[in-house]
Amino acid sequence: MRLRRCVRIVALAGLLAGGPCLGALNAEKKPTPSPEPPPCTAAPYRQFDFWLGEWDVTDSGGKPAGRNRIVSVFNGCGLQENWESAQGGRGTSLNVFDAVTGRWHQTWLDDHGGLLELDGGIDDGKMVLIGSRPSVKEKGTRVVHRIVWTPLSPGKVAQHWEFSKNEGRTWTTVFDGIYNKKQ
Repeated sequence: MRLRRCVRIVALAGLLAGGPCLGALNAEKKPTPSPEPPPCTAAPYRQFDFWLGEWDVTDSGGKPAGRNRIVSVFNGCGLQENWESAQGGRGTSLNVFDAVTGRWHQTWLDDHGGLLELDGGIDDGKMVLIGSRPSVKEKGTRVVHRIVWTPLSPGKVAQHWEFSKNEGRTWTTVFDGIYNKKQ
């Protein structure tokens, strides 16, 4: 009698502990979850990929303006720009698609302490980023910056950077250039 009681207790303890048979039954009932796609692989993360590469950059008149190297960073989650002007000035930017806002963001920093933060996205096949900041030269004035990158053909991109001191009613060109991909 005691032996039967002990066998029942041991069997009951095995069931309560999720013994091997119970575990096998539960495993059969649960569907195998499909693996999650790697981060940053959705189509919006690829919208600025036309800018990737090593570029010789000229101004609108064809005069050399500098070199730019744009690389993918963090497994395709962003782009890093590495600019060097023909005069030796340097700058870098980080560019990322923000899935929460559905917009692209760029933060630019140069060797003169210049900072520019822009947001935007694709508009009619062009990347358009806009941001405003206090004027460095005129206290109390806000300056709006707008930069547009236009893919012209494989291996060629136009960049037009302009600013406005009157909330976009009029614009002044800062840079109008052409990127030619190095072969």
